[in-house]
Amino acid sequence: MLNKKPKKPYINWKARLHEIIYEADTPAGKLFDIILLIAIVASIVFVMLESISEFNARYHNFLNIAEWVITIVFTLEYIARIISVKKPFRYIFSFYGVIDFLSTIPKYISLIFFGTQVLIALRALRLLRVFRILKLARYLGASNMLASSLKASKTKILVFLFAVLIVSIIFGTLMYLVEGEASGFTSIPVSVYWCIVTLTTVGFGDIAPVTALGQFIASIIMILGYGIIAVPTGIVSAEFVSQNRGNHGSPARIPEVDLNTEACPYCSAEKQKDNAKYCYNCGHPLHENT
Repeated sequence: MLNKKPKKPYINWKARLHEIIYEADTPAGKLFDIILLIAIVASIVFVMLESISEFNARYHNFLNIAEWVITIVFTLEYIARIISVKKPFRYIFSFYGVIDFLSTIPKYISLIFFGTQVLIALRALRLLRVFRILKLARYLGASNMLASSLKASKTKILVFLFAVLIVSIIFGTLMYLVEGEASGFTSIPVSVYWCIVTLTTVGFGDIAPVTALGQFIASIIMILGYGIIAVPTGIVSAEFVSQNRGNHGSPARIPEVDLNTEACPYCSAEKQKDNAKYCYNCGHPLHENT
């Protein structure tokens, strides 16, 4: 009777850890994401509750213990993400790496400082925990497309902002000449500030024209503001729709079986093709036994 060959290990522990952390196709990966999402939401709620002085005075010990538990969870997650990738520094200095670091370090920094003279600084450090909400972007599928749309339309948006700045300077200078210091337009910078506030339809009301000509110019600026608001929205929306369409002008339909949540252990590129052996971005093997 022939002896059966022992089964070859599918992947080593680092690759298995990478699969759990960076992918969501497996039960372990889904459970990891759910636990992390609960921790993030809970942390944000605790930060908000801590800002309420009455609640903080009554439940300070509970909030402190809960924050330490969440901080330890995020610390373990941060360490696990570093050791499970082939190039740790690429993750550490990436956008999500910096966010993960900022969301973990404040509680530890608070241990270094002591005394009443640093209470204001500690309060500012604790506010850094709100960066944890940016960790949620990792789990929003459409966020990558929105980021790409903003990046693709950045030149048009910059041109638009430059045009708005020119309009604000011209109308601000004009209002300074028409109204003058008696109406609160004490300088051109102050007049430009008023023009920006009016153009964006905010209207604080701290400065207002009193002459008929000034009010007429202000009316033009207000009407112009409604048209200007729609421009950046249209630019980004058009780019977003463009990226969501296929090569033939119709919405691209990618079968669900074509892509998955697998991430490359070298460059962390996501959405690899099913059964792919090499990363589409960097060309490195996706698995140890490849």
